[in-house]
Amino acid sequence: MLITAALVLVPYLILRFVWPLRLSWPAKAALSVALCALAFHHRIVARFAGSVASPELPKFVIAAIGTAFIALLLTAVFVLLLDLVMLVVWMLRRRQLLARLRAPALRPALAGIALLLSAFGTWQAMAVPQVRQVEIAIADLPQAFDGYRLLQLTDIHASRLLTGDWVTEVVAASNAQRPDLIVITGDLVDGSVTARANDVRPLADLRAPDGVVAITGNHEYYGQYRDWMDAFRAMGMTVLENTHLRIARDGAALTIAGVTDPVAARYGLTLPDVDAALAGRDADAPVVLLDHRPTQARENARRGVDLQLSGHTHGGHIVGMDRLVARANGGFVSGRYDVDGMQLYVSNGAGLWPGFATRIGVPSEITVITLRRAAR
Repeated sequence: MLITAALVLVPYLILRFVWPLRLSWPAKAALSVALCALAFHHRIVARFAGSVASPELPKFVIAAIGTAFIALLLTAVFVLLLDLVMLVVWMLRRRQLLARLRAPALRPALAGIALLLSAFGTWQAMAVPQVRQVEIAIADLPQAFDGYRLLQLTDIHASRLLTGDWVTEVVAASNAQRPDLIVITGDLVDGSVTARANDVRPLADLRAPDGVVAITGNHEYYGQYRDWMDAFRAMGMTVLENTHLRIARDGAALTIAGVTDPVAARYGLTLPDVDAALAGRDADAPVVLLDHRPTQARENARRGVDLQLSGHTHGGHIVGMDRLVARANGGFVSGRYDVDGMQLYVSNGAGLWPGFATRIGVPSEITVITLRRAAR
């Protein structure tokens, strides 16, 4: 998707931003080449330093390239909007206003605003997430689980950008909430087990009375899937691959089910199967389903799931862009939804992929979900 956007936006940006600048033609040519390199930096970095999913560069380099890339995209959007406004003004024959919109300094000023917004977005992306408290009512939840506290972490994306020190702070903030159960809904890591050993090690310190339960996201498959499953289990996590576990309390039960990710098809691995995940469950126990993507929420509701916890969207990254991300994820992008009687919560995530490391108006989060009993 990013490559497609670059193919469309970069030629437009060169035509409508670079060449109108009051620079010599060699300077314009050099700037055009730099924009092209920036637009395709994911592939260039993958060729020389790691992969698209896991660039193995120093933290400040990833942050700098990412800031410049988002600034490029924002500048292209701003210039496009300016051109649309100019078209309308031209059609209305407002010559004086049109002359002002053609001022030589306007387009560079828009690029400066884009750079400032992008720098803010990178800073927000690298910040330790804040705790978000959410209450969710489940019909006929056993009295023993009224007030039960689930802490959801998702999209941690431990990497050369979000390193072990950052993960340590996320773990400390999570443990400070003293939840009953910690669930991790995928995309824990970017990179190989060897490359990320120190960055994921703090996750072994997560603590909750009923343990730590995890599922896979799409990014675990881009590394070494089976090795990561072994590594997560060695850190004390219960990893659900189309399976479930039963949480018991005072004679009542709660089912925690988890599925794999559809990207498994690319690697010949097990596809997500909600029916298999729920097979043999306690028929009287409410079901909490961990599904990295929110896309199948309506199907999962029909299968009797009471609460689905998802991530994957990163909340849409940027206000406005979140509407596009929602369209690609079944209409879901951030927060709580009532889906045919099932409750769905989509977390903005704790971290994000270093290849698009920005948050503008969409903060990261550690989510504490308190279950409440509701009469059917």
